[in-house]
Amino acid sequence: MVLPLAHGSFAQEQDLSEAAKVLQSDEASFNPGAVERLLSQGDEAVAAGDLETARKHYDDARSAARALAGFYRDLSGAFRGLDARVPREMDTKGRRSITLQAEANLRLAALYRRLQQPEVAVPLLVDVIKLMTVTNPLGTQAYQQLVELGFAETVYQGPG
Repeated sequence: MVLPLAHGSFAQEQDLSEAAKVLQSDEASFNPGAVERLLSQGDEAVAAGDLETARKHYDDARSAARALAGFYRDLSGAFRGLDARVPREMDTKGRRSITLQAEANLRLAALYRRLQQPEVAVPLLVDVIKLMTVTNPLGTQAYQQLVELGFAETVYQGPG
């Protein structure tokens, strides 16, 4: 059997297992590993003092993580009630993507704080709390920054 691939090429059925896993490779541009690479590139740009390049990498990481989380959620829903293994896998990947999105938001917020643009940082920090909840370490960190900025005044002490 011949199967279609990208760019109009075709693969024989025996080649499908290798061709189909292209998105799992380290060089792939649409998986959680790619988001992690973008975050690392942004960190390197910050360390080099190139804040505009860092902002671009963090924005790209944020967008890719958001898209991945949505696709994983949609695929999970399509298999609910049919094969529990697929939703479990997609839910795990989706949670990882949401965490990466929160990490990108925190890095972007720190960058905007450094650029003296707290009004741009605040929505990013609020988004982290929406994504992770304030009981998650990333959410707690985001809320602490909101207090530091003066957007919130009540210091969060944690549960209990």
